[in-house]
Amino acid sequence: MPLLGAHQSIAGGLHRALERGRAAGCAAVQLFTRSSRQWAARPLGEDDVRAFAAARAASVTHPGAHCGAGEAAGLGAAAHSLGEALGACRGYPATVALENTAGQGTQIGVRFDQLARLVAETRDGERLRVCVDTQHAFAAGYDMRSEDGYAAMVAELERTVGVERLVAFHLNDAKKGLGSRVDRHEHIGRGELGRGAFRRLLRDPHFHDLPMCLETPKTPDPDDHRDDRRNLAVLRRLLA
Repeated sequence: MPLLGAHQSIAGGLHRALERGRAAGCAAVQLFTRSSRQWAARPLGEDDVRAFAAARAASVTHPGAHCGAGEAAGLGAAAHSLGEALGACRGYPATVALENTAGQGTQIGVRFDQLARLVAETRDGERLRVCVDTQHAFAAGYDMRSEDGYAAMVAELERTVGVERLVAFHLNDAKKGLGSRVDRHEHIGRGELGRGAFRRLLRDPHFHDLPMCLETPKTPDPDDHRDDRRNLAVLRRLLA
């Protein structure tokens, strides 16, 4: 059974994300290790680093954007940076998971074959893993709303990165239509993807034991778990 959870705030300390996840009824938690809105941050404490390593967690990252330099240049720069990061973390069981992007602007990592190229071109790239965001995939043109469309997406995953490389999913419905290249998340079942796509994914034996975390809209109060609970309840009904 997938480990269903949601992204949680680290306001008050990293440990607070885990406490909030428990309060929301999560079996898995995603968090930012520091604020995503600013570069400045206090260094992570040794206890936090040890706990992250012991959890064998994956640090999920977007591959970035080529900023007009072209896809090949963007992928090359990202592969170089990923190689530097992996080289600095030898001996750690935790690794980096590349997340597919929606394709806004000059983003790279939109299609699964681009993620496969990053794995191939990164020094020590066999350590890299993959996280699939359902809304990003839909915005990039992967249509999971039908049996055939879902099967085609999984087949492309297998042909490119390999399903065994997947370590997590981000479960988000879509505010915009198929192939929109717009990154806008919606509550499960209320968007363009619909419940059928999530039912197929949740029941797919390829992914039966993976963490699947919501990044759906919620109120600004980090301790208001009503939206997470509602979306988790929808997912659990689809899984039943």
